[in-house]
Amino acid sequence: MDKKKQMSDTMRLGVLLAIAGGFLDAYTYLCRGGVFANAQTGNMVLFGIQLVSGEFIKALYYFLPILSFFVGIIVAEAIKHHFCDHPKFHWRQIVLLIEVFALVIVAFIPQGQLDMLCNIMISFVCSLQVESFRKFHGMPYASTMCTGNLRSATEHLYNYRMTKDKKTLTKSLQYYIIIAFFIGGGALGVLFTHSISIQAILLPALLLFICFIFMFIEQAG
Repeated sequence: MDKKKQMSDTMRLGVLLAIAGGFLDAYTYLCRGGVFANAQTGNMVLFGIQLVSGEFIKALYYFLPILSFFVGIIVAEAIKHHFCDHPKFHWRQIVLLIEVFALVIVAFIPQGQLDMLCNIMISFVCSLQVESFRKFHGMPYASTMCTGNLRSATEHLYNYRMTKDKKTLTKSLQYYIIIAFFIGGGALGVLFTHSISIQAILLPALLLFICFIFMFIEQAG
């Protein structure tokens, strides 16, 4: 199945995943104790700050999502290894179902003492996603963080300026579209989290389930 055109290699899925990625970062920051679930760089910096300050319990608060992200990468690779030739499901669909299941659980965990557990679960979800969905239209990208996307978009824009190759411009614009939808996802995360609090996370769960369905459609096509 991987030898054919990837079902996950579409702008449609890339956009939905980017919206979900931006939403989850806003959600965890606003609603689950100021932790970043997607890009672990911020958590690594905050972990180091707490260690130097001697705040070891607080340091653990940032270390556990990092560890969860690490575990998620391993799990995604294991799923790929064991289910890459499954006759009915693409292995990435299995990943999506795990993501949806985890986010639905988080939606019903109360705020407060269990926020750390929620951040661990969401970091796990994001690591599954970033490891499993790595390309759209054959181009490498990330749906849960945008630093690399911004670099690629701007690099292609500069190359277009030098070569006037319209294909290069198209690639640049596609990256910027992904970035725009990631930002839009973050904005939606703010609006929905302020409106319905912890259960706002059901929206990205729904988006991921739609991705799951779309992959059947792509497969049939």
